[in-house]
Amino acid sequence: MLENTKRWLMVIATAATFAVAGPLRADDAKPDAPKTTAPDAPKPPVKPPAPKESATEPKPRDAKWMLRHEGYLKEVKEKAGNVDLLFVGDSITDGWHKAGKNAWAEAWEPLKAFNIGIGGDRTQHVIWRLQNGEVEGIKPKLAVLMIGTNNLGGNTNDEIVAGITGCVKEIQKQLPSTKVLLLAVFPRGEKPENPARARIKAINEQIAKLDDGGKTVKYLDIGEKFLEPDGTLPKSIMPDALHPNAKGYQIWVDATKDTVTEMLK
Repeated sequence: MLENTKRWLMVIATAATFAVAGPLRADDAKPDAPKTTAPDAPKPPVKPPAPKESATEPKPRDAKWMLRHEGYLKEVKEKAGNVDLLFVGDSITDGWHKAGKNAWAEAWEPLKAFNIGIGGDRTQHVIWRLQNGEVEGIKPKLAVLMIGTNNLGGNTNDEIVAGITGCVKEIQKQLPSTKVLLLAVFPRGEKPENPARARIKAINEQIAKLDDGGKTVKYLDIGEKFLEPDGTLPKSIMPDALHPNAKGYQIWVDATKDTVTEMLK
């Protein structure tokens, strides 16, 4: 009787313990074993941002660009003594070779013009080209400069103004007898509220101060000639809201021809 009573007490105690602690789980069997989790997926390497370029420190570009530069070196030798009008700039100036070729042939070619625009150039690239032979051996009466829009993505307004100023000064250094017609940076972006418009306006207000009454530098802003009355930049003139088409280049001619002719005297 006493033995049966002890066995029942042991059963009751075991049941009570189970009720309090709950059933045995797999991770309870090895309390010190670390839990395993799926490894984190490898993260792609973080690409460091491209180092910021100075708008005033002369700098060349890539191999394709060097071929364009070498082409101009050859061309300038062929034109030695036969250039009165020089155009300097980026893709917008370079466009006289393509979209603006008919307007160029009619308006500028008879004035002994030479175009050294290269697409994608920023102020620092133009300074480098001027220092490295692209105007060697010529003595133009007038250089038409329009540059700076490509610096908007990598430089502050003040830096861009300094870069444009550097281009003017380099022309004057390399071509001391040449006057400069400094064009305002053309408007870009279809709508007037495009952030680039305000920046360009501020930049143009600063470079306008380089005008010395036309004695050596004359500043001219023809930007409004490309715009609708509400400030929209129409696709019929600049399809990508940046580069003129044939109609745009004719507007450029019509807006500057009288000034260019006067400054060539």
